[in-house]
Amino acid sequence: MDPLLSVADDAIAHSQIPSPPPNPPGRLWAISDIHLSFKGNREALEKLQPQLNDGLILCGDVGESADHCRQAFEKAISCFRRVFWVPGNHELYTLPSQKDHGARGEKKYMECVDIAREYGIWTPEDEFSLWEGEGGPALIAPIFTLYDYSFRPKEVELKDALDWAREEDIEATDEHLLHPDPYASRIEWCNALLEKTEKKLEAALAAHPDTPLIIINHWPLREDLVKLFRVPRFSLWCGTKKTEDWHNKFNAKVVVSGHLHIRRTDWIDNTRFEEVSLGYPRQWQECQEQGLDINDLLREILPGPKMPDGERETMWRRYG
Repeated sequence: MDPLLSVADDAIAHSQIPSPPPNPPGRLWAISDIHLSFKGNREALEKLQPQLNDGLILCGDVGESADHCRQAFEKAISCFRRVFWVPGNHELYTLPSQKDHGARGEKKYMECVDIAREYGIWTPEDEFSLWEGEGGPALIAPIFTLYDYSFRPKEVELKDALDWAREEDIEATDEHLLHPDPYASRIEWCNALLEKTEKKLEAALAAHPDTPLIIINHWPLREDLVKLFRVPRFSLWCGTKKTEDWHNKFNAKVVVSGHLHIRRTDWIDNTRFEEVSLGYPRQWQECQEQGLDINDLLREILPGPKMPDGERETMWRRYG
């Protein structure tokens, strides 16, 4: 028996959430960047409809506070049979109001992990889980990598990277609110995460050589998937070049990410890449004007769309 299933079942029982149906899980969905600090997004989350035989991936940036995490997790487990979560940069923020007493860096991350586990939600700190629903079997692999400022032009040296972005009046809030404690820098924390995660992925591949992975990470694994038309130099805070070949190296069927607030689907080699952001209310207002809500913007990961024949162009998913 999968020990992780026991942990999840116990947590669900303790929170008095109805037991999932006994039949095998159905489809697997994903959404990210629901940003519950915005009232409009909190109201949107309340419209999430039960799909009690399906699974849901929350791919980071649910909000900045423990309350945001609890609101997202409670709603998710009330609607879905299995829920997976990875952190985005916003969960890692220590807000000015928390300056003297709020957890920082790795400690803030682990507080979010502990909250997720209260609800029986899988995190990057748990063992990967076998999905045997539609589109399976597949190993669900939530990971956490952060970024190292390497998504930049070759001619821009690391020491000049922040100045390069600031030339266009671009600087991520991370520089002020995302602390790397106990590491000396975000780059150092990123490197430690990469080493840890790569070993875990290697072990999973060795144990399940014939089972494809669904890799879940808030930050895109590849620089060529970061197309920020209005703020191109924001790419500094969008990932690391060290993960560029992970989709091939670790037999990924699908890679799920968020962060960019630009929904798109790409096929590279034999892997489908899905950016699944909801975004700030103003960024998906047009969807609402078309009569769509959060349920319409959930992205089906498994079984998901088939790989197209011939040329594989980016699918820009303006309306989900």
